[in-house]
Amino acid sequence: MIFRDIADSRPYPDHGFASSRQWSRIPPRQVRLADLITTKSTLDLASLLAEDSTFYGDLFAHVVYWQGAYYLEDGLHRAVRAALRGRASLHARVLNLDELEAAEGVTADAS
Repeated sequence: MIFRDIADSRPYPDHGFASSRQWSRIPPRQVRLADLITTKSTLDLASLLAEDSTFYGDLFAHVVYWQGAYYLEDGLHRAVRAALRGRASLHARVLNLDELEAAEGVTADAS
């Protein structure tokens, strides 16, 4: 199996990162494909095979780390393409929602 699990939706709460600008503040790092849980169970074959599929978007996949698991939010076609090329990992921007929630909790408690 390529991924840790395959899901149909995002189990984590809304994180508010909607724009490419917000995601671009997170430096990319390598994530093992076997650690990822997808948030989409279907793949558009045209996106997978398109040579310019990342031309207008972020070059890196978007992953949310929440409650000890890595959820592949955006970039399923990049991840499958990496697996087809025999790679065990891909570069992704990882938003640590656990840390974000903890920081917001500290801020809320301090007020």
